[in-house]
Amino acid sequence: MNGATILDVRGVSKSFGALKALTGVDLLIQGAGLHGLIGPNGSGKSTLLKVIAGAHSVDSGSIAFKGRDITKATPYQRARAGISLKFQTPQVLPLLPVYDNILLAFQARERPWALMRSISRRTMHQDVMAALERFHLADRADRLAGELSHGEQQWLEIATALACKPRLLLLDEPTGGMSPAERRVTGRLLQAIKSDCALLIVEHDLDFVREICDLITVLNEGHVLGTGTVAEVQDLPNLKEVYTARV
Repeated sequence: MNGATILDVRGVSKSFGALKALTGVDLLIQGAGLHGLIGPNGSGKSTLLKVIAGAHSVDSGSIAFKGRDITKATPYQRARAGISLKFQTPQVLPLLPVYDNILLAFQARERPWALMRSISRRTMHQDVMAALERFHLADRADRLAGELSHGEQQWLEIATALACKPRLLLLDEPTGGMSPAERRVTGRLLQAIKSDCALLIVEHDLDFVREICDLITVLNEGHVLGTGTVAEVQDLPNLKEVYTARV
């Protein structure tokens, strides 16, 4: 895609003991848009997201975000710079109302004095309700987050991830466990988000990826098999064999 480079991953490798999870991975994300990351089980997709977010350190290679080297930056520093990660399993606060889950995400951006004076709930009400409306959760605002369906919890976590206004949103299997109807809604939600920030999505549902992603990178055994549009990726040599052998 056109636009300034948001993320530049070069030659990144990561091992866990004898297991080589990533080997010499290059990944470039430019401008806003939806970038899909696909590959068979064990290909290193989730590891790459965690390396970008700082949950795992790299063994070699470099990561630049908005032109700044963040290879050794902490997860907190990367989050403050504008990278937000949604894990594969929803990480909502189940014993708090849906409203408060969103509110806390907005409050994380506030200065301590504002929180101490307890003014943030009042001043952020419109932002919280707008986020809930956007993700079809406004009528669930007073319910405990743990009472939501799995798909609704996924939407809630995406909404909380967006509350910090990231420049890059990393999503690990955002449609995992969803019904077909929920997947369709999620696709529309993510398409709308790409006007706000770039998205890098790990997903096993290939039809979903083909439908919403602008570019796709294919991983296999920790290596990049190729990157391109949906049509270009479908023509990659050995793509079908890789999936048939390992999914």
